[in-house]
Amino acid sequence: MKLSIVIPVYNEIATLSKILERVERAPVLGLEKEIVLIDDGSTDGTRELLKGMENKYRVFYHKKNQGKGGALKTGFEQATGDIILIQDADLEYYPEEYPQLLSPILEGQADIVYGSRNLTPNPRFHKSYYWGGKLISGLTNLFYGVYLTDVCTCYKVFKAEIIKKMEMNSDGFDLEAEITAKILKKKYKITEVPISYNPRSIKQGKKIKPKDGLIAVWRLFYYRFFN
Repeated sequence: MKLSIVIPVYNEIATLSKILERVERAPVLGLEKEIVLIDDGSTDGTRELLKGMENKYRVFYHKKNQGKGGALKTGFEQATGDIILIQDADLEYYPEEYPQLLSPILEGQADIVYGSRNLTPNPRFHKSYYWGGKLISGLTNLFYGVYLTDVCTCYKVFKAEIIKKMEMNSDGFDLEAEITAKILKKKYKITEVPISYNPRSIKQGKKIKPKDGLIAVWRLFYYRFFN
């Protein structure tokens, strides 16, 4: 079996090489590993750095910035693995923890795995991000009758057949809310596992904004009651 690691990239010149070194070393429980990078219109030199990596990885380019959701959609389309894992290009998440993310799918216990930052003690840089994430998770549970602790996590792992056949409309950070809503409506089995988290500040490159949270809430509401 093959694992496709989909990495959306936008202006990550300071962290890209470091995270790729860690992704390359990360254990994947015997799976073949494919790294798929999508440059979403970077302007800080990231694009040029990726040009030199095309012989090692599968690299795709957007002519202009579409948003994280747009980059993920390209990555899902181009991935050829049996399992697809989302990895951010910053250093907030730990590729060393791939085994615990993959095990529930490989053992037949789940269709999708979310890595939860809230199932184990982790630092929080901004309280607004923390409570915003808690609100989105709480509304997801209320709307869909489930119990998830971290809907906004980057670490989401899917059986490829599920994510590849899903129609996706969002281009921003709200794509992850749309995916969650559609997964829950289809009654796929989601399992959460605890993960480590090293938050970065806006000054260090964090890109998500309060309006992204509001759009995510709307997506959850819309796909529950109107779609």
